[in-house]
Order: sequence, then C-alpha cells, then structure tokens
Amino acid sequence: MELIDNIIKTLKGDFVTELRSGSKVAIAASCFSIYAFEELKAQLKDIDELRFIFTSPTFVTEKANKQKREFYIPRLNRERNLYGSEFEIKLRNELSQKAIAKECADWIRQKACFKSNRTGENMMGFATIDDKAYMPITGFTTVELGCERGDNAYTMINKFSAPFSQQYLSLFDQVWNDNAKMQVVTDKVLDNITNAYKENAPDFLYFVTLYNIFREFLDDLSEDDLPNEATGFKESQIWNKLYNFQKDACLAIINKLEKYNGCILADSVGLGKTFTALSVIKYYENRNKSVLVLCPKKLNDNWITYKSNYLNNPIAKDRLRYDVFFHSDLSRKGGKTNGQDLSYINWGNYDLVVIDESHNFRNGGKVTTDENDDNPRENRYLQLMNRVIRSGVKTKVLMLSATPVNNRFNDLKNQIQLAYEGESEKIDELLNTSSSIDDIFRQAQKEYNIWAKLPAEERTTKELLNRLSFDFFEVLDSVTIARSRKHIEQYYDTADIGKFPTRLTPIPRRPDLTDLNSAINYNEIYEIVSRLNLAIYTPSDFILASRVEKYIDTDSDGGYFAGRGMAGREKGIRRLMSINLLKRLESSVNSFRLTLERIKNLISSTIDKLATIEQGENFELELEDISQNLDYDDRETDMFIGGKKTRIALQDLDHIAWRRYLEEDMENLNLLLLMLADITPEHDSKLQQLVADLRYKFANPINEGNKKVIIFTAFSDTAEYLYDCLAEPIKVKHGLHTALVSGDVEARSTLRLPQREKLDFNKVLTLFSPISKEKGTIYPHIQDEIDVLIATDCISEGQNLQDCDYLINYDIHWNPVRIIQRFGRIDRIGSRNKVIQLVNYWPNVTLDEYIDLKGRVEARMKVSVLTSTGDDNPISPEEKGDLEYRREQLKRLQSEVVDIEEMNTGVSIMDLGLNEFRMDLLAYLKEHPNIEHTPFGLHAVVPAREDSPSGVVYVLKNRNNGVNIDHKNRLHPFYMVYISDDKDVIVNHLSPKELLDRLRFLCKGKDTPDMEICREFNRITRDGKNMQHYSDLLGDAIASIINVKEESDIDSFLSGVQGSLFTEEIRGLDDFELICFLVIK
Repeated sequence: MELIDNIIKTLKGDFVTELRSGSKVAIAASCFSIYAFEELKAQLKDIDELRFIFTSPTFVTEKANKQKREFYIPRLNRERNLYGSEFEIKLRNELSQKAIAKECADWIRQKACFKSNRTGENMMGFATIDDKAYMPITGFTTVELGCERGDNAYTMINKFSAPFSQQYLSLFDQVWNDNAKMQVVTDKVLDNITNAYKENAPDFLYFVTLYNIFREFLDDLSEDDLPNEATGFKESQIWNKLYNFQKDACLAIINKLEKYNGCILADSVGLGKTFTALSVIKYYENRNKSVLVLCPKKLNDNWITYKSNYLNNPIAKDRLRYDVFFHSDLSRKGGKTNGQDLSYINWGNYDLVVIDESHNFRNGGKVTTDENDDNPRENRYLQLMNRVIRSGVKTKVLMLSATPVNNRFNDLKNQIQLAYEGESEKIDELLNTSSSIDDIFRQAQKEYNIWAKLPAEERTTKELLNRLSFDFFEVLDSVTIARSRKHIEQYYDTADIGKFPTRLTPIPRRPDLTDLNSAINYNEIYEIVSRLNLAIYTPSDFILASRVEKYIDTDSDGGYFAGRGMAGREKGIRRLMSINLLKRLESSVNSFRLTLERIKNLISSTIDKLATIEQGENFELELEDISQNLDYDDRETDMFIGGKKTRIALQDLDHIAWRRYLEEDMENLNLLLLMLADITPEHDSKLQQLVADLRYKFANPINEGNKKVIIFTAFSDTAEYLYDCLAEPIKVKHGLHTALVSGDVEARSTLRLPQREKLDFNKVLTLFSPISKEKGTIYPHIQDEIDVLIATDCISEGQNLQDCDYLINYDIHWNPVRIIQRFGRIDRIGSRNKVIQLVNYWPNVTLDEYIDLKGRVEARMKVSVLTSTGDDNPISPEEKGDLEYRREQLKRLQSEVVDIEEMNTGVSIMDLGLNEFRMDLLAYLKEHPNIEHTPFGLHAVVPAREDSPSGVVYVLKNRNNGVNIDHKNRLHPFYMVYISDDKDVIVNHLSPKELLDRLRFLCKGKDTPDMEICREFNRITRDGKNMQHYSDLLGDAIASIINVKEESDIDSFLSGVQGSLFTEEIRGLDDFELICFLVIK
C-alpha cells in the first residue's frame, strides 16, 4: 500500500505512470471535470474503457418536489462541475473551455460510459486502473489530481495493489450492474459537455446572463406578485392594442403594485401612458376591484370616452367601469362631477387609484391655518392620502406623469409616499436596501445639491449617477418605470410599430404687435401694465384695522379658504390676474383687450355701487367668472373652488382710499384700450403672420399630400378669435375644413355632418386624425376630414393626433413642459409622417426682457398689502432658481425640440430601472425551464455595429464579497464590463443598465447563431484552442473593476473615512468566475 498526499506525490503523477494503452479504468466519484480530462488526455486517449459512477444522483430524471431544495442545489453544482469545479475557475477563465469540451466529448463517445446513483444512499468514492485501486476519491477534478491547491486541509489517498485492489473492482462491478440503483446518464453528460462548445444563439446568451443575475429575484418571487393570466386580461381589446413596450410596462406595473402597493409610470411624452394605464385598470377590474381615476379637469373627456359605451370608444368592448374625478374635487365638500354627487362619495372604497398628472401632488402635504393659528385645513395631497388611500379598503396607487421630478428628489418621494401611506417602515421592509427610504432620499438630495453647484462642464448626468447610492437606484427600480424615446428606439424592435418622425428645427416667429406706425408696442404696454395695482380684487386690504376681526374666517362653512380668510384668497386672485394680463397680451391683442374690458367693467360697476350704497349696507363683489379667463394650469388652483362672492359692510371699509386706487387703475385701463382700439384683425401682425404660415404650408406640405395643422393657444378667447378670423377664408380659398375645440365652448367646425349630426369634442379629433383615431371603424359614413384644428391645452395631453405633421404654438406657454406636451400630440411613435415641424410665436422682445418682466410682475403682486410699503423685490431664492430654469429651457426651445427628460437639469429617472429584464426572464422561463443546467463560460458571437465597436462583454461573478464599491454596483456580486479589442473600457461595471440594454439590443430575438461570423471567430481562435487575445481582454476587464475600487478606496481614505486602505483585497482573476461572454466582431 502507498500513500498519495498531492504534495510529495500527486495523484496525477501516479495515474500518468499507471495508465497505458488498453487499460480499463473504473471511477466512482461525486463529479467529473473536463479539466481533469485535459490534464490526463495524452494517457486517456489510448485506454480501452472508462466506467464512471456518479456517487450521488446526478443528471438522473428526478421527480423531487420543491421542498427538497437542499438536495436539489448541490446536485446542480455536481452537474456544473463538468466544466470545472469551484477551484478550476481559473482554468475556465483562460477561456479554453470550448476546445477542451470538444475534445472531451469526442473521447467520451468512443471510450466512456457514465452511470449515476439514483437512490438517496451514500456511496463512497474510489477508482481502479487495471489491478491498482485508489481510495478515497471524492471527485475527478484537477484539485483531486493535485494540479490545483483547492481548499483541502490535507489529502490522503491510499493506493492498493492486487489482491486488495480486486475487492474494489468486484464492488464496482456489483454496483455497476445493479439496475435498481443505477441509471445510464452518458447522453446527458454528452449533451451538457456539448453545450460548452456548440455555437450559441445570441438570444440564449442574453437569457443565460439574466438568469444568473436575477436568479435571487426568481427565488423571492411569489406567484401573488405576478399578473394572473387567468383573469383573461390578455384577451381584452386594450391589451391587443398595446405595443410591445407598453405590454412590458403593464406587466411590470402590476408586479410593482402587488409587491410595493404603488408605481410611478414616467414614460416620456408620446409613448402612450394612458393606454398602458387602461390595460392595468382592465386587469384589476377583471379581478372585481373598484378603480378611481383622478385627473385634471381638462383631461376629463379623454378618460370618460374610454369607459363609455360610445361609438368613438376604441375599447368599448372592454366595458371599463372606473370612476373619474378631478384633482380639485379632493378639496370640495359638495357639488357634482360627471353626474356624481361629491357629498355622497365613499372615497375610502377604491382598491386602485390612478392619478393622472401625479406631479401636481409633488409638493406633499401641508396644513394651513388662519392668522390666529386656528381652523387647520388640509391641502389636496393630504385629502388624497387621508380620504382615499388611508381610509377604508387597502388602496394601490398608480401615478402617471412625464415629469415626476422638477428639480428636487423630494418631488419623487412625496409621490412615492402615497403608495406606503406615509409610513416609511411599510416600504422599508419590502425594499432590498440598507438604509430607510427617508435616509436614502435625504442623502440623494444632499448629493444633488453638491452636484448642482459644480461648474457646467462637470455637471453631467453621468457625474450625478456616480454620486448616487445603490440604494437610491434600488428604490427607483422598485417603484418607477421610465423610458425615453431614445430608449424605445434603441432597445425595442419597433419594426411593427414604426419609428418616431424626424423633428425639423423649430421655426421661431417674432411678429410685432401691429403694422400701424402710430400704435403702441409691447414694451409700452408692459410699462402701463406694471403700473396697475388691481385693487379691485383685494377689498379686504382696505378693511379698517378695528374691524378686521370680523372677516378673518368668512369661509367657516368649509370652503377651501376656511382658515386663511378672505384676504389670502384675494391676494392669490390678484396675483393670478396680473400675470394673466401678460399671458393674454402675449396670446393675442383680442384676448388682452377682452380682459381689460372685463376688469374695467368690474371696476366701473364697483365705483357706481360705492356711490349709491348706503352706510351700514353690505357691499358685495362678484368674482365668479374669473377662472374662465385663465389658462388651464391656473384654473387648477384651489382659489376657485366654491367661487364665492365677497361681502363687506360699507362702514367697515376705508372706501375713500379704495376708490382712489380703483380710479387710478381705471385711467390706465382706458389709456390701454384707447391705444389698442386701432389694432383690428387686418392690422394684427401676429394674425397676419399665421395666415401667411398656413398659406405656405398648404402650398408646400412637408410630407406628401399632408395639409393638416394644429394651432395651440392657452386661451379660449384667442382660439375663438382665430376661428372667427380664419375658418371661412380657409374653406373658401383652400377648400379645407377648420375646427375649434376649447373645453369652454362647444366644438365648432366648418364641416357640416350628414343628417344634422351633432359635432362634439371627440368627433372633431377623430375627423382631424382619422388613422390614429380609427375613423374608418367608428364613422364610416362620414367622408370629409378636418385639416386645421385650433385648440387650447384641453388636448395638450393624452391625445394621439399623429396624422398631423405641423404644430403652431400661437402663444408660448410660460411652463416649458407644456410646449413639449403639446408637440407630443404629433411627435409619436408609429407616425406615418417622415418629418414633423414645430412653429413657435414669440413676443417681439428679447427673452431676457420677457423673463425679467414676469419676475417683476410676480414680485409686485407679492407685496402683501397694497397700502403698506413693501420691500421692492420679495422673490425667494427658489423662485429665482425657477425663473433661471425657465430662462434656460425657453432659450433651448427657440432652436430645438427638447425631450422632457432633458428639460430637467440633470434630474431624470429615465434609464435606471432593471424591471424589464426581470420580466423578459420570466417570460423566457415559461418556455425554457431548463436554463439552470447551462454551463458557465459559454459565449456567442454577434456582428459589430456603429454604436457597438468590436470587443467583448464579459459577465463575471465575484467570489469574495469585498468588491461592491460603496454599494455602487447594483448587480453585485455580478459584474459586467464591455471592453474593446483595443483594450478600451467602453462601458464599465458601474453602468449595468446601459450594459444590459446593449446586450438586449445586440442579442434579443436572434435565436440562431450567425454561422458566418462564428466560422470566422473559430478560424481566428483555431476552434477555441487559441484564446490568448480574449484571455488578455478578460484580465484587463477584471483589472478595470479593481482599478475603480482602488481609486474609490484612496478617495475614501483621503477624505478621512474610517478603515484602512485596501482592507478587502482582490487578487484578480481568481476572485472572479466567468459566467459567459459575448464576442462582438
């Protein structure tokens, strides 16, 4: 008997001596490795036979149920050991696996037979070569052979000669021939080894990557969190109208709502968020849940259409039944919306609330009180939280917004908070984060503030992403879905959808106010407007000091201004009206004139009233129609809820002082009206410019035969003015029909429908955009179309009007986001137009003057009481920042069409979520459950492209825990690196989202290998025998990970972070396992 200790004498050395031509070999061991074969291949190729028994069930057909996981996982490791045990990783990382596997498989076909123990009985490992026996043998690996160190404290293998060895051989024969205990598995072994060298489809490699990275996610996944297809929602009309990226979003939203109770869908403008949300609503309604949609008033018609049994509802068959209320209804105690009496609504009884334009809730909860700190009053956010979400049944929250973040992360936190009812521990236990959600956002905001102060050239999105923690991305990934246009174009197959149209450079127009020399210009008007004090809206400023007490809480009946009294409401209205004057001037001379007349009439009747009213009588001021003169954003303010009259007893009022202010305004208004009197439509330069633009567009369409134009304005008055001036001449001169939709007046059009059919909002839009709105199926009897649409912002969101290719902003909205949303009506995926054009009408002053003017007017109106002398410029730093932001964005909008996600200086939640990859994997596993048996070290080859230069994407797994630098790698312990053939790192391991996106784009859907490029790769590498170049690149890829870590360690050390330098050392290749790699040639 001899002892082999793998130090002085190795098992490999002994086998080399004993193996000879014609030898018969029998091995019983837990695993078999191709690398052990590689070490002995010279000797093994001439033996007569190898019989191999797997001592524990390996590759056997197993009927074990899921409870036996502890037995199941080691078995998988035994099967994986074919391609190298844990300690042969280094060999696998040399990438020669393909060549070795091919050689080994050829040899097995000729010489070997494998059987496996199919019982739970323990079997001891041993080996025999002719008349020699070796015992114990645990596995047939390079560690056991003594070529690798492994983690054995010692090795003691006994070598026996005849006659002792004969007993081992007899035992082996006895077990080998016992069919009750043995199952032949040679074919399975061959199948698995063959996997390592056959050409792999890129699609397969993509899913192998996903399976490894997201395997834990699969283990955590409960069936309850996944969409239950038994509900039949995939048979619904809405599901079948969705594009592939919308279906992805729908499934991911349901998953997030089930797991985290909330989700923000922040896809960019033009990607169809409404339809995605409708498919989610359908899913929950099929499960018999009740759904509430909360939207701004202007979007009401849109949501109502999809649930109504109307001809023009493209999804009428789905019979959706959700309730629709407005954001402003949350603050109302009574009144009706869509025929429902608000005083009876059971707000706590909704299982799902869908909040459209959820950014309106981004400022969070506030409780206001009156001057004496009494009568607390909750704002809309708190009303939503307490009445809808916290009370009654458990409510899930789906939020829709293209701009969930303005310029602080708290905006996002306030919206996400709705999902966990403001109780952070509820979501903390669901999230896979190391800090609480409050700390995560606090830290993120801190990093953002530092980043925002960097010089412009350093203030890149990439720099911001590098500063944010892994936890922050984890939160976003868990509860948000945000894709940009670029993302969809780049990473989805849009062949069946079509592309986004190309945006032509916007055309800026700067018409003068009028062509009359004697008339007034913009700057002169601004001067007079800034002198107006608008005291008509603030009578309570003139209540005598001794009588103020009486009026502090006139709204005690529960109106919105309960608590802040009349004065607060009045100041708000005055401020709005002053800004509104400027907005209306910029919109059209006509709108401005109408507003001046309305204010003048109000002042005039008030002065008359003051003259005739007796001392002691109550004085009333009627302000009820104000909101109709405002644009849609301003109307949403809570000031107009309840639209009350103002009532003050005359003896409580310093009416002499008030009258003086009123008369002063009256003079200025008369002066303005006099100066504007000559500007008729013929002399309205802006209107004439529009006529010229339309004439040119009809004569020179930018897409063949397409004469359609949308003209947007913020005000109904301007829309009506344009319609009155343009509709008939366009019909007479060009034979085209014009329509008006404003939300305030009924839709109008020059198109007369058959049988005196009534024209409504939806019918106009369908006739204007017949293809996108499916006119053929809805109104087959109407032949004519509408070509010019004049509209207010009631259609600036949620409408698909992509038949049109030309959009004119007749006035520039003061909120730059609104301009992009307007353009999003025609700038949509799947458009049949090759190009689209945006035309912007700017006031004829410089942008700086324009912005400064807005600032001045706001400041003046903030002086709290007219009769007091206030500081000259009470604009807060936040507002100053906001003005700066608008200045920057409006500057950009003069020369380009900006995507919404680029509007926000740096804060975008686009391109951060990994959810779609998880959903990809789940769908794949349904069809291919056996992906878990895939060996490591596989590769696929794809052709290089312009944006993907030749190189390799390596997918690695770190085996010691010391590498997750500052918790920045979201995929830890997995690392991906894209390195070019020239050894440049194209994408490093800290951008996993970009890497997975690229991998998806290069691989997904390519389910057969590209044989031409594979043959070329095999020729260069001599069928995988010469992988030196790729081994070197792998070394460089790993070095790049370590370098980033070292830099980070040094930074932490220098900035005084506790802990010594390089505590968790990575030695390099040995610390990483190669999962798979994609060669880009």
